[in-house]
Amino acid sequence: MKNVALPSGEYVPTLGQGTWHMGDRRREREREVAAVRAGIDAGLTLIDTAEMYGDGEAERIVGEAMGNRREALFLLSKVYPHNASRAGVRAACEASLERLGTDRIDLYLLHWRGGADLAEAVAGFEDLQRDGLIRHWGVSNFDAADLADLWQVPGGDACSANQLLYHLGERAIERDPLPWMRAHGIPAMAYCPLGQGRLLRQRALRDFAERNGITPAQAALAWLQAQDDVIAIPKTSNPDRQAENRAAAEVTLDREQLAELDRLFPPPAASGPLPIA
Repeated sequence: MKNVALPSGEYVPTLGQGTWHMGDRRREREREVAAVRAGIDAGLTLIDTAEMYGDGEAERIVGEAMGNRREALFLLSKVYPHNASRAGVRAACEASLERLGTDRIDLYLLHWRGGADLAEAVAGFEDLQRDGLIRHWGVSNFDAADLADLWQVPGGDACSANQLLYHLGERAIERDPLPWMRAHGIPAMAYCPLGQGRLLRQRALRDFAERNGITPAQAALAWLQAQDDVIAIPKTSNPDRQAENRAAAEVTLDREQLAELDRLFPPPAASGPLPIA
């Protein structure tokens, strides 16, 4: 699988799995555990979750699914802005670690800026790094102005990633903040890379996929992976879909195919507010 370099120089897979909306319904729990486990079995070893998802239940699902395979995984979780004080970050992280059943989080993100004091949040992240509770930290849903503010905070330029809504049908980040991030060497992590399933129902993508002998999901994920600094984290609660998603890592779109997708799903003509699902 293709890898993306974090600012630290560590390489992580360009394709993983997400868990948003997992843990919301008790009756789905067994299936969701099986889906995350199937993703790990298929090789999707980068797993994203958050304290917000299912009020912590998504983290418990990930912990149960990973079993004794922690060393093979790259785990991400996210902290609420209202927990992002120096002391609050520690309390939230420790709670996430307990739910995950692990001693460390590989990449810990501020879920969105909200009213968080960025200096406090960064100081809290640095404390957690020194104590070995997290390895890297980053942000989510930050536009270029937010990132510029972060860079003014002591230690803020150690940010390792920015997680953003990004898929073929939602390309606003290509105007803001992706250019800023590329200028500063910050990779993007694309959440909802399949548009929560809506993208897969679009006739243009379905026809493109059929002509090229792949599935719509594989076409959408391969388009993201054609970029050197984007990590995609598709979420599915269907264990059978994980192998399909993983196979997207083996699909390489050529210049003509990428140009066709660009025509079918053009970026916005002007900058606008940062999209958030």
